[in-house]
Amino acid sequence: MQSKSLLGASALALLLAAGPAFAADTINVLVEAGGESLQKPIAEQFTKDTGINVNFVVVPYAGVYDKLSAEFAAGASNYDVATVDVIWMAKFADFAEPLDALFTDNVKADLAPALLADSQVKGKWVGMPEWANAEILFYRKDLFADPKQQAAFKAKYGYDLLPPANWKQFEDAAAFFTQDTNGDGKPDLYGTDVLGANPEEWMAEVLQAGSPGVVLDDKGNVIIDNAAHLKALQFYTDILCKDHAAPEGAAQVDWGAAQNMFYQGQTAMMKFWAHAYRQSPADSVVAGKIGAAPMIAGDAGIAAIPGPWYNIVPTTSQHKDEAKQFVAYAIAHNALGIAAPLGLAASNAAYASYEDKPGYEHFKPLIQTLAAPATKGRPLVPQWQEIVDQAVTPMLQQALTCKADLPTLLKNAKATIQGILQ
Repeated sequence: MQSKSLLGASALALLLAAGPAFAADTINVLVEAGGESLQKPIAEQFTKDTGINVNFVVVPYAGVYDKLSAEFAAGASNYDVATVDVIWMAKFADFAEPLDALFTDNVKADLAPALLADSQVKGKWVGMPEWANAEILFYRKDLFADPKQQAAFKAKYGYDLLPPANWKQFEDAAAFFTQDTNGDGKPDLYGTDVLGANPEEWMAEVLQAGSPGVVLDDKGNVIIDNAAHLKALQFYTDILCKDHAAPEGAAQVDWGAAQNMFYQGQTAMMKFWAHAYRQSPADSVVAGKIGAAPMIAGDAGIAAIPGPWYNIVPTTSQHKDEAKQFVAYAIAHNALGIAAPLGLAASNAAYASYEDKPGYEHFKPLIQTLAAPATKGRPLVPQWQEIVDQAVTPMLQQALTCKADLPTLLKNAKATIQGILQ
């Protein structure tokens, strides 16, 4: 067992002293499968320390949203804690118990600013982060360390070949590693991939370009047509349309396809969620050859779109005190879940306790990416998924045809989003 982090200790102590500590024998936690595996070791220790059993109700990803929505509509719930995706926080904020007492100075000091920001909806502490993820840069160590590749790169670009740290280096490396290695006259190795089916990579570049937010600003104004969005869209599409450094068919490429291309040796670099580092197939072409670096930086520095999940306590819970005890305990003992297959945590202390261990080389880049000042979450509005599905993704896919006028695409997307928000 990892030693207990200080970040939640004081909040936990307050809750344990705050009344009948063990009024309930069992609390029910609604969660999807990955969340159960991360929290099960925490729950087992929680039961040993408090005598309160934790019953996980495990459902598919969308089932968490569907079940909570139905129960809140009915005004009653079977769940004392629910572990929810950040994009649902705005939807469920009015049905969540305030967790202000749990956000002590120690807790806040040990969480990345972006995670703290997404813990609040309309100034109310709604959820406690349980684990967090972000896209970082994966690269082929064997290619980047190859003396012949290094010499050729330096001769062409005038500087040393290293894992890219910024836009220029990334574009140069992507173009350079797009190579015909089998001599058939067409590339069989590409520098990277470009995703059209998932917009988070492009949105990260929007933040890297210096936008105060993605799609919306903090006041809810639609800013998808600002200069940073356009600059990021130009850079994102240039990799495919100008440099031809990514495979064709990018409009339909999603995260799964990007992973497969990298594992099959078709791409030299991949921007992907950090958890993939420990889940790379042992029989893949790139097994043992994968390096990890922070997300690339633009004018505003490193930035990514975090992918955190939060524990909330429904207002309809029958065991709110015990539920809050579990939420406080889970963040205080956050490192216990890292050994699970997903291998993630939320607190800096939890990540730091593993960052120097073999097999966790991706943690330092992840910590640096999550903590970057420009890293920021997606807008916490109930219509976010509708905005993505009806405006952002179609716009991005049109841009990746390499035939569209980018400013016009963004202008039209803005009009669509404004209509959704009305």
